[in-house]
Amino acid sequence: MTALDLARLQFATTTIFHFFFVPLSIGLAFYVAVCQTLHYRTGKEVYARQVNFFGKLMLISFAVGVVTGIIQEFQFGMNWSQYSRFVGDIFGAPLAMEALIAFFLESTFLGFWIFAKGRVSPKTHLVSIWLVSIGSALSAFFIIAANSWMQHPVGYKMVNGKPQLDSIWAVVTNNTAIAAYLHVIFAAALTGTFVVIGVAAFQIRRGHEVELFTRAVKVAIPILTVGVIGGFLAGDQLALLLVKQQPMKMSAAEALFESEAPAAFSLFATGDLTRDPGQTNRNLKIPHMLSLLATRSWDGKVTGINELERRDIAKYGPGQYVPYVAVIYWSFRVMVYTWGLMLLFALLTWWMARKGRLAESRHWQTFAMVMAVSPFLVNTAGWVMTEVGRQPWIVQGLMQTKDANSPLVSTAQVASTLIGFTLIFTVIGGIALWLFLRYVSKGAEPQATGKPDATDVPDLTLAY
Repeated sequence: MTALDLARLQFATTTIFHFFFVPLSIGLAFYVAVCQTLHYRTGKEVYARQVNFFGKLMLISFAVGVVTGIIQEFQFGMNWSQYSRFVGDIFGAPLAMEALIAFFLESTFLGFWIFAKGRVSPKTHLVSIWLVSIGSALSAFFIIAANSWMQHPVGYKMVNGKPQLDSIWAVVTNNTAIAAYLHVIFAAALTGTFVVIGVAAFQIRRGHEVELFTRAVKVAIPILTVGVIGGFLAGDQLALLLVKQQPMKMSAAEALFESEAPAAFSLFATGDLTRDPGQTNRNLKIPHMLSLLATRSWDGKVTGINELERRDIAKYGPGQYVPYVAVIYWSFRVMVYTWGLMLLFALLTWWMARKGRLAESRHWQTFAMVMAVSPFLVNTAGWVMTEVGRQPWIVQGLMQTKDANSPLVSTAQVASTLIGFTLIFTVIGGIALWLFLRYVSKGAEPQATGKPDATDVPDLTLAY
């Protein structure tokens, strides 16, 4: 493997590992803020204990997310210096805003939330956790804005062969960024609530604080419902934009090699395991469905990979402009089919809660514990489709990935850092998992509360 291949593998590894924790942190922060609000308004102990229990899990996720995010950003200078030189005038702006505004907001008030308990009023303490939740969501927005500029460059002008920022407003209001951000936020809501429900199901199954964790599921159900429906709507809007802005990615997601009008949605296809097999060997389809999804027309035309490849060659010159079709196709299938399973689970959980059977149904409890993994599959598949589907471009239409790496960094150097980071992630991930399982197995700590005064705020300091 070349230095470029290893650099791509390293960035993919870092991004996937980092994104295990980002949506979890956002989702858990929101859930904890909701529970603390319910505690403040009702004074009920059940909500304060949920803040204490799930707050610890949130802190673990937040800590690991920060560490892995720092490593990820270092790679822009280490392995992708040509890219950094080319887009630094634009790409650096939202990253700087993320650090100076969003990360400062969430980290400052997270510390305040932990250490100011009992020293400030309940209302002030409640505001601090909401600022943590808002800050984490805002942090995701600036990162998504930067990534979306790579998918759909806007707000720039070319100066001496390099893009120069012309309108930061255009960058942060990029329609791709808005749709992708909503998609990520709903995914975060799903990630947080699926983990909450999975952990609660485990505690209910072992007979630990059944009433407490049954209530946790009931608090999570509305958030889960919004996440499932909102994720579908945001994803649908994002798909419409892909047809216009990155048609090759959308066609690869459907393994659509020849243009069709009307176009059918592929349920299951097989083909040669090459980058661009040119056709599928077999393909089970739903007629007209892709036309409806991509064009909002019963007979709308969707351009195929082969025609798009000819267009790109004519526009950009000789080259390979087709991504790895099988990777994109199956990443998209993982997202779609797992979302269907999530919808089924949400409906079942709502029904079981309404019938009061959450505590007695071992089948539902098993299903809930298994489904806790589902949002991580969806999130990973989404990033794989987003990033691999853009290839060979690192910035759509402006710069190819093969021109973006650091020319003076050797294969051995990238290989050594790849091995080092992998070991670091293994250790960090192992510690995070151990802490997570430790607090989950320990269960909720008893706490006596009366009125929601300052002393009712639970101790959220992690004891290592």
